[in-house]
Amino acid sequence: MASTQRKGLVLSSKAIADAASWYCAFVLVALVLLSISRDSSMHHFVDSQQLLSRPCDEIYVVGEGETLHTISDKCGDPFIVDNNPHIHDPDDVFPGLVIKIITPSHHT
Repeated sequence: MASTQRKGLVLSSKAIADAASWYCAFVLVALVLLSISRDSSMHHFVDSQQLLSRPCDEIYVVGEGETLHTISDKCGDPFIVDNNPHIHDPDDVFPGLVIKIITPSHHT
């Protein structure tokens, strides 16, 4: 009778250990997935914040579909035409055109 009781106790201990192992594995996988998801979303948040707060470079190359107005808004330089005497017609802006951008902190 004692050996039967001991077998039942051993089997019960094994079942508890198996259940605990599965529980720990599940929690570990959940934490890893949560960490990956959080790191990914934080990465995008930081990148977008950096892009929004980052001024344009002093030398700017016009991209496809951009106008002086959109560049002025994007870079915070309302004096693009004044600072670029090679632009004779503000409506004649094309991709690849190199312009000088002066951020508000650099205006004198």
